[in-house]
Amino acid sequence: MKKLLLALLVLTSFGVANAQQYALFGTKTMFDAFENPSQKSFTLDSSRKFSSNFFLPYFGINAINKGSSKSIIRRLTQQGVYNTTGIPIGTGEMNHFSENSNIYVASFRLFKSYKYQKEMGFAWQIRSDANIEYTNETLAIFDSFERFNKGQQYYSVFNTKGYEQTYHQFSFTYRENWNKRLAFGLKASVLSGILYNKLDISDSFLYIDPEISRLLIGLKGTYSSNFSGFDNVDQKNFFPSFKNPGVSLSFGTNYTTKKGLFLMANIKDLGFIWWRSNTQHSPIDQYKVIENLEDQSNTNQEIKNIFLLAEQSKKFLAPTNAKLDVYMSKRYGFYKPALAVSKNLFYQGGDIAFVNTFIVNDFSGSVTPLYNLNGVFMVGLQGKYQTPNFELFMGTDNLVATSFQAYGLLKNDARVGSGPNGASFYMGVGIKFGRTVNHPQFADVIPGINDNGNGGSFFKSLFSVFKRK
Repeated sequence: MKKLLLALLVLTSFGVANAQQYALFGTKTMFDAFENPSQKSFTLDSSRKFSSNFFLPYFGINAINKGSSKSIIRRLTQQGVYNTTGIPIGTGEMNHFSENSNIYVASFRLFKSYKYQKEMGFAWQIRSDANIEYTNETLAIFDSFERFNKGQQYYSVFNTKGYEQTYHQFSFTYRENWNKRLAFGLKASVLSGILYNKLDISDSFLYIDPEISRLLIGLKGTYSSNFSGFDNVDQKNFFPSFKNPGVSLSFGTNYTTKKGLFLMANIKDLGFIWWRSNTQHSPIDQYKVIENLEDQSNTNQEIKNIFLLAEQSKKFLAPTNAKLDVYMSKRYGFYKPALAVSKNLFYQGGDIAFVNTFIVNDFSGSVTPLYNLNGVFMVGLQGKYQTPNFELFMGTDNLVATSFQAYGLLKNDARVGSGPNGASFYMGVGIKFGRTVNHPQFADVIPGINDNGNGGSFFKSLFSVFKRK
């Protein structure tokens, strides 16, 4: 369990993770079009017909750790030292860690038809989500037993609740205009699970008898995973095999008012993964006596065995981290303010972001104050260069914490930084190619007009079926 917890927490400095990147909403980038399926990314008379990232970087980074463990995590990630001296114990205080990732390995998008402004796209992503609540005692017990060796109270050591899920996502997106102001889009995905962990210890206690060097420990809860300890994870786990298959669906709409107010709403990644390969489910309700506390490594193994010996082979379903997003913006000359609200549907967490974008020709910069619903306030910064056929962007959703984290790593100094631990970074490069997508009055061949590719509206046909019923 120590390896699981520390491996997730160390992501605050070294992991690849994703924020929602709200400053890219409403930008007509590939990211915007793939993440918000009703959005278009091609401009008539300017854009070329196809777009892709050509395996160039298209990813994001974001992780947050909040609580009194922040100094411990800062020392671990910035100096590589695991020392829990000074962290308060016996208070039952909880810490919170959250992380999610979204790496576009490959993406391809095409302009399908001028009529209804149809676009479709294909993407291969690697995603991850984690959300953990853990006690100070959980960190301290694996460092040293000396602070618990007082013989005066029972400690709720392992009261920890959280999950981590990593998977491949292969998706198809489609969008079209209903009319000049209203558009709809969907994103259908096939998933291939990589790693899964879920720990829920609802009740625990620890008592050390200082006179006879004996530890009494009790645990009640469950632990589920698709592997038995991190020792059994290798490179093969990260290749898509569909041994743990899943599906997800995203759908959304956007509307532009006559006064230029842009409104968008999405349900994202509503789905599940059927974890069925090498899966373990451990119902734990044990009381254990551990002798010889002088051997810390043996004691740690004895605690780990509580989980290992309770393992049972069991398949299970796990929901993806579905979100409800609402976004609105309006441009005033060179300035475009926007408000984004996002809420996780099945797991804890969400964001409220106020995006301030300043646009000069093909360049733009964004400053984004953001409140994370786990109780963390952040400020993001983004720079973007975008033409109809090229996009390059780079930014962070947590400028202050990321700066402290990076500087502390460079200096190898845990004294650098204050407040919650965090790291956030994202960037992307996208290129359009092929023939130019022209307006009918300026071109000989227009997709969906005189190339035998014209078709009716998918969404109008779909809604008419429900209307007839």
